[in-house]
Amino acid sequence: MNITDVRVRKMTKEGKMKAVVSITIDDQFVVHDIKVIDGEKGLFIAMPSRKASDGEYRDIAHPINSETRDKIQKIILDSYEKALLEEPAETEEPEEEEA
Repeated sequence: MNITDVRVRKMTKEGKMKAVVSITIDDQFVVHDIKVIDGEKGLFIAMPSRKASDGEYRDIAHPINSETRDKIQKIILDSYEKALLEEPAETEEPEEEEA
């Protein structure tokens, strides 16, 4: 399994969730809505989840073993750190055409 693309959307609001990430595996399978969370022990990832009828959150997709989770987490957190170094996109006002 190779992660062939990582897309990081940084959060602009203050809070524990720092980014939402999508990864592509082997150029064939995409997992959206992986969250980068700033916890008590540092950054970690939370896999996409859904709230169940009992109020608990359950992962929709997740790695089967800790080795795979660690590999995915390292790649995502490295990509997040790179995204922090990038300049934010500048917003330009569209020029008005003279009539």
